[in-house]
Amino acid sequence: MENKLKALQEDAEKEIMLADSMETIEKARVKYLGKKGELTEILRGMGSLSAEERPIVGKIANEVRAAIESLLEESKKTMKNKVLQQQLEAEAIDITMPGKQVKLGKKHPLTQGLDELKNIFIGMGFKIAEGPEVETVYYNFDALNAPSNHPSRDMTDTFYFNKDVILRTQTSPVQVRVMERTKPPIRIISPGRCFRNDTPDATHSPMFHQLEGLVVDKGITLGDLKGTLEVFAKEFLGSNTEIKFRPHYFPFTEPSAEIDASCFKCGGDGCSFCKGSGWIELLGAGMVHPNVLRNCGIDPEIYSGFAFGMGIDRLTMLKYGVDDIRLFFENDMRFLDQF
Repeated sequence: MENKLKALQEDAEKEIMLADSMETIEKARVKYLGKKGELTEILRGMGSLSAEERPIVGKIANEVRAAIESLLEESKKTMKNKVLQQQLEAEAIDITMPGKQVKLGKKHPLTQGLDELKNIFIGMGFKIAEGPEVETVYYNFDALNAPSNHPSRDMTDTFYFNKDVILRTQTSPVQVRVMERTKPPIRIISPGRCFRNDTPDATHSPMFHQLEGLVVDKGITLGDLKGTLEVFAKEFLGSNTEIKFRPHYFPFTEPSAEIDASCFKCGGDGCSFCKGSGWIELLGAGMVHPNVLRNCGIDPEIYSGFAFGMGIDRLTMLKYGVDDIRLFFENDMRFLDQF
């Protein structure tokens, strides 16, 4: 039996040394040391040995088992290192090869325009205020002094959820909400998305972006409005830009005006961009109507204010010479990559 054990050890060592994978090493372990392995089969014959022979053979069997186990463990480590080395060689990086170009994203042109507008007004001391896009009729129309028969209330102009809840048509409701909960002085801008029931074309979209401004304090005059808008126009369109006021009507301001800016393309001389007039329509503005102040709990005998509203999409179109508002929303990278 001693000879069988020595022969088994020699056979196991040869087979393990020739193993070329972890699988063959595991097969050798099962073959020689498993429950039904060759070493177990030999040890089952120890019952036929004499009492003197059993401890001698048992010691030799333990030594054989330990030698095979040690060789198996050493072979596993060697094989793991070999596999790792092969993997490293296969996955080696050639640092001399040119790197892959990573295309970085950029801000959407409307976001660029909004950021510039916010920076201009924040530089003049305005704070940013936001409000819900799903709005009530009260905040969108009633509190802003819009008469019940005003055309903007029609379903052909406004998206209604029910008779009292709509998608806001302007960011003016934010001004009302701020005036209700804030005591003057107030100086805010309210940028955001608005919605109107318009058929999409080159200059109209059912969803668009607007920025409105509001100042309320003691002694605010039309001169303050004019000075604010002059600074804005020069910062946004160029230092040589001039503005002019044209009388207009808005239910929430009195007096009201449309503001034109001298054409930044031709400097006011007249060109195809401004249709030969030398002026381009910029925004609407006016002094806050006393009824709006009263609706918000502000005494118009003590306080006055001005408000203005501008389309972010339209101003961005003017600044970059875009002639179709739909281009902003089509996600065509050939267009967006120009900005």
